[in-house]
Amino acid sequence: MTGNTRVIVVGGGYAGVMAANRLTRRDDVTVTLVNPRPTFVDRIRLHQLVGGSHDAVVDYGEVLGARIRLVVDAVTRIDAAERLVRLASGGTLDYDYLVYAVGSGSADRQVPGAAEFAYPIASLEEARRLRSVVEAAPATAALTVVGGGPTGIEVAAELAELGRAVTLVCGGPLGPYLHPRGRRSVARQLARLGVTVVEGPATTVTAVTRDLVRLGDGRELPSGVTIWAAGFGVPELADRSGLRTDAQGRLLTDETLTSLDDARIVAAGDSAAPSGLPVRMSCQAAVQLGPQAAETVLRRIAGEQPAPVAVGFAGQCVSLGRRAGIFQFAHRDDSATGLHLGGRLGAKLKDLVVRSIVRQLAYEAHRPGARNLWIKDPTRQRLLRAERGGAPVR
Repeated sequence: MTGNTRVIVVGGGYAGVMAANRLTRRDDVTVTLVNPRPTFVDRIRLHQLVGGSHDAVVDYGEVLGARIRLVVDAVTRIDAAERLVRLASGGTLDYDYLVYAVGSGSADRQVPGAAEFAYPIASLEEARRLRSVVEAAPATAALTVVGGGPTGIEVAAELAELGRAVTLVCGGPLGPYLHPRGRRSVARQLARLGVTVVEGPATTVTAVTRDLVRLGDGRELPSGVTIWAAGFGVPELADRSGLRTDAQGRLLTDETLTSLDDARIVAAGDSAAPSGLPVRMSCQAAVQLGPQAAETVLRRIAGEQPAPVAVGFAGQCVSLGRRAGIFQFAHRDDSATGLHLGGRLGAKLKDLVVRSIVRQLAYEAHRPGARNLWIKDPTRQRLLRAERGGAPVR
């Protein structure tokens, strides 16, 4: 391709910002980032927003390269045949390549009553609304958090540290990602904070009303405010645009993150499903997939073959209030090891990680492609080669 190349990045989260910044490595590429909000949402701080200790937003001027055009709007449809996106405002934008980085949000609350009476927390607007609801609730109100993963644990701990009466309903084991040692450490800290943990196979929520939560074993838990932190879902933009997706709505791509339907559409972050084998939805994966999606575009512009995706994990860090936390170490394939750091050291490490993410975005904005410190996991490529009878992975 000769002349100026127009690239649109749809979504301004961790993956989208990293992709947009990396794309500026070439002077002949014009990058437009389309996002429905004028500020960057630091999603891994949303539990702090609910607790009142952080606003969870960063000015795009701090994390986005100066050459990137920011369009504050929502994409309602991608017209791949015409190479344009349609905006909620009624306008359109043309592209030569598109990076699909729409991220994730709250999962569909299909449990009876959950959509009406439970408050999700996956977006900035949801977290702000929840904060207002909690602040308006009586100090003695029973707060019920549904979901035993990192988000549920963090919200429960944050609110309990404020003196609130919190019950955490796990719908299975507490912290399913964690090694048993790490899980016991989290349980001890939650107990210190006064959180009542309800876990086990019979703790799936079957119904939510205005003032209670009903469990699979028939128990009914009083709940003045019910908080929904049970999983994530992805926007329906790809499906609505006629692009193939997996069962969860993530864009299906090959191993170079290229859409199976269009070589000019590349995906990154929570909304990507390379080879139908997506990695865990997380900031940790997004900041790796964003630059790799950009590199796929840059190599195609240069007439080169893009490289297969390569992601490695270090673990999972979870806040347990402002004074404690846990860092669960993991193998590069994202399986937990028996090693973890807890207590105040865990909190300090979690805070360091959270701060470093914004710094990493800012560094990429000023020096795109200058460094990539992630250690990649070779397991994925070996697995895919075995599934394909030894054929090269592309």
